[in-house]
Amino acid sequence: MVPLLNGQADVVYGSRFKGVHRAFLFWHSVGNKFLTLVTNILYNTILTDMETCYKAFRGDVIRNLTLRSNRFDFEPEVTAKVLKNKFKLFEVPISYNGRGYEEGKKITWRDGLVALACLVRYRFLD
Repeated sequence: MVPLLNGQADVVYGSRFKGVHRAFLFWHSVGNKFLTLVTNILYNTILTDMETCYKAFRGDVIRNLTLRSNRFDFEPEVTAKVLKNKFKLFEVPISYNGRGYEEGKKITWRDGLVALACLVRYRFLD
């Protein structure tokens, strides 16, 4: 979170792909990389982990974003709005120990479709 604290960034994402991590479930990794690629194409950026849950914001940035999502579509919505508003976004490596379904993981391929639709909607319509 150093880039946020020293004023280099408005938003900092923790990238699970830059740091030490436990092996991911294969299809979740494919889905994450696909959604990150779509984000990079639509918003002309070079993120490595759009779907990370580790995010830090300057207070004024997050307070001024109008967010509608209340499920897994939060990730693409907040990312789309941060990038569309041209806030300075940095990624830092994090350590991550992912969960499997037996440990409580709930996200499925359907959530990936919702995320994809969300990325496109916020790029072109909102």
